[in-house]
Amino acid sequence: MEFKDYYKIMGVKRDASQDEIKRAYRKLARKYHPDVSKESDAEARFKEVGEAYEVLKDPEKRAAYDQLGANWKASQDFRPPPDWDQGFEFHGGGFTGADSADFSDFFESLFGRAGYTQGFGARGGRREYHARGEDTHAKVLIDLEDAYHGATRTLTLKHTELGPDGRPQLKERTLNVRIPKGVRQGQHIRLAKQGGPGMGKGEPGDLYLEVEFRPHPFYHVEGKDVYLDLPVAPWEAALGATVKVPTPAGIVDLKIPLGSNNGRKLRLKGRGIPARESGDLYVVLQIALPAANTEAAKAAYRDFEKALPFNPRARLGV
Repeated sequence: MEFKDYYKIMGVKRDASQDEIKRAYRKLARKYHPDVSKESDAEARFKEVGEAYEVLKDPEKRAAYDQLGANWKASQDFRPPPDWDQGFEFHGGGFTGADSADFSDFFESLFGRAGYTQGFGARGGRREYHARGEDTHAKVLIDLEDAYHGATRTLTLKHTELGPDGRPQLKERTLNVRIPKGVRQGQHIRLAKQGGPGMGKGEPGDLYLEVEFRPHPFYHVEGKDVYLDLPVAPWEAALGATVKVPTPAGIVDLKIPLGSNNGRKLRLKGRGIPARESGDLYVVLQIALPAANTEAAKAAYRDFEKALPFNPRARLGV
């Protein structure tokens, strides 16, 4: 079943006032009324406009529609949430100014077969809806070290709430979020009932935080593995050495094998992002040359050249 964008049908923005919606309806109703319109699809368009207006003219119906459809596009199929028929209630005198029998299956899914009930109660005809709030999504930036040790972060999020007139209002709220040890880039942290507010007695939705690591000056991350480019001196690479290596969990000693080349990758097993099966830390050797910026340094390079005849381009045939 295709999702119907009532705002597009009416030609108004999502934050249009009730007066703007009323004016748009009057204009379109005159244009497509079957008794006066010469459009080939006038009757179908007239019914479509009537259906859209039936929802958008009523702040509570409009709010329920916005709650359910804010993240959908008109090209997507409509699927009511599994609990929609358990949480929607209507009290009042039915429809006014339109024949609900002419409305689409989409309308019926929201306000009819999927949980629309009608009747008068103690509220004196007031219409009331109950629906679970939308799940919302945001990103949280953390340091790589937070994934190793866990942390608590304070987030300020913007969200919308429905005002007394049924129109969305932008507000801010602050949350303290626990970052679990072992969290990975792209993983989602679910905060139950911290999403969009529910309608009536409906519970709030959930908030899903997508984890993103801040750029680090030393490391880059691939999945749960961590990579470090480690500068080494030519003699450390050629003769072998044991050097200090920084890791997000602390400094460790690393043995550089004899005769290591530039770009050689050494694995520190289990020193990547911790998990049930922890990732690895890969150290990539980068041979760093001392600067020849003094006469003594230049002389040392000349002695090195004489002592070790070496053509780095021999494999190229030159």
